[in-house]
Amino acid sequence: MGQKGEWIPPSAPLSEGYWQALLRDGERGSAAPTVSPADLWEKREPDAQQAGEKSVESVAVENPWEEAHDSMAQGEILELPVVGCNRGGLLVGWNGLRGFVPASHLLELSSSADEEERREELRHLVGTKLSLKIIELDPDDQRLVLSQRAAQGDDPQGRDLLKELEPGNVCHGRVTNLCSFGAFVDLGGFEGLVHISELSWGRVGHPSDVLELGQGVDVYVLNVEPKRERIGLSIKRLQPNPWQSVEERYWVGQMVEGTITHVVDFGAFVQVEEGLEGLIHVSELASGKSCDPYDVLQTGDVVSVEVLSIDGGRRRMGLRLDQVEQRAKASSDKDETADTTPGE
Repeated sequence: MGQKGEWIPPSAPLSEGYWQALLRDGERGSAAPTVSPADLWEKREPDAQQAGEKSVESVAVENPWEEAHDSMAQGEILELPVVGCNRGGLLVGWNGLRGFVPASHLLELSSSADEEERREELRHLVGTKLSLKIIELDPDDQRLVLSQRAAQGDDPQGRDLLKELEPGNVCHGRVTNLCSFGAFVDLGGFEGLVHISELSWGRVGHPSDVLELGQGVDVYVLNVEPKRERIGLSIKRLQPNPWQSVEERYWVGQMVEGTITHVVDFGAFVQVEEGLEGLIHVSELASGKSCDPYDVLQTGDVVSVEVLSIDGGRRRMGLRLDQVEQRAKASSDKDETADTTPGE
């Protein structure tokens, strides 16, 4: 049992589905990130239970979701205890429910902090109480999202920004947080989110692959939701879409060089330029025979491929592995194996 104030893992972690419901679509875009236990922290509340006090989160009501709906409709400001945190925000308790406060909806997080400092600031808020408003709820998904910003009527800078911004605007901001689902960018009083799918026309494994904390970036405003206090941003929309002109630069029968980005059961993806990937189907890996893609290619391999088909509208390019190059590689591998085989 941990000492008072010590950080310990929860004895019964919330289900994966619950955390995905809190951290997915509405706040961040279309993809639901996987949240691992390593991303979660909980801290025991102060001595309220030992003193026999009744905490706000332990209060039981007949229909807590109905209460939440009424509170949201009335714009009620709630004083709620922070009972836990993860790198995306805070967990609060109310009427037996657990609600989530995204970091972008907190007022006093340091915009210049790096990821570890930001986590530490969130940890220090556990055990305190915050003034919050419910901004989103979905009983079916067990989703209850609250905002500290929405509860502050005297946040003129952020509110003015929400009123002024329109889809299509281009702004300059600074990266304040990098998470698996995207990057938060401070626009000067309010943070917007660049979902990972909007970082680049190419494939991005993690936002830290293309951005750094504190980096200044130009962003394109995709959407503004003043009532939900959300700003959706894009970086890739400020760059030409390589698929729009792909048929001007490539043609069927052309030989090009590319880098293997992913090997899958049905073939391998090849990046032929930034933001442009084609597929070598498993049937195009070896002449006249089937093979296991994992036996032929590895991520990072630089290969020569022939363009078989191009469909810019559907963002598809069919490729065939250069058989001459592949046979030469196989012969080289065979010679190396023979040289290293002990004689009888």
